[in-house]
Amino acid sequence: MPLPIFFFGNLFFGLASTQAISLPMFTVLRRFSIWLTMIGEQLILRQRQPLTAQASVYLMLVGAVIAASDDLTFSWFGYLFLLMNNFSTAAQGVVIKRKLVNKEFNQNGLLFYNSFVILGPAIVLIIFTEDLTKVWNYDRYFDIGFITAFVLSSLMGFLLNYSTMLCTSYNSPLTTTVVGACKNMFVTYLGMLVGGDYIYSHVNFIGLNISIIGSLIYSWVTFTRKSPATSHTSISSTGTLENRKDIHSTI
Repeated sequence: MPLPIFFFGNLFFGLASTQAISLPMFTVLRRFSIWLTMIGEQLILRQRQPLTAQASVYLMLVGAVIAASDDLTFSWFGYLFLLMNNFSTAAQGVVIKRKLVNKEFNQNGLLFYNSFVILGPAIVLIIFTEDLTKVWNYDRYFDIGFITAFVLSSLMGFLLNYSTMLCTSYNSPLTTTVVGACKNMFVTYLGMLVGGDYIYSHVNFIGLNISIIGSLIYSWVTFTRKSPATSHTSISSTGTLENRKDIHSTI
């Protein structure tokens, strides 16, 4: 049951904080979810990251703190909701990994039941807001542009959730969170030009870049650490195949 709650909290608080904070600051302060995920892995999953990976995570935090210290669009409401969003993201990743490791659900079953259970709270939220009235009064349901956008949005939402589940299953919750942060690197720089709500300052800009550099270092450390294991697996497979051929020829 906790997984749908964290999923709903991630969605709700993410949308709420996006409205109150500029896109560059939102993407950088989301780095705190990486630190929370690392702590959750150590306490719940009993997984400890290498020192280089931990150092890169703390480098992201330093950059986020520097950027937040000179955020000219500061909002207590936005920062509070973003804190809840970070907690929900970290908890969601750790719970997904724990359920997959314990074989409670497979990837498809976990994704289905999570989406099905969250449907109830989503309907309740729609009823208590003006969204239901807007849906009822909308008169362009048969417009080709709306149909195309709706189908693509649904497809992209499914692919996002499924790829998140796969990444967490094959890697770790921390890696999934960092990959999402690296993806938002483009949103950070594009939001400075397109969003219109970003106010430039030297300190803030330096903090943004430090945090992004930390994300790139973590990605480099993670994937270079996995490369030797992959090579070793390939060599072992080749050696096993050659041994089988030798045995067959001897017989």
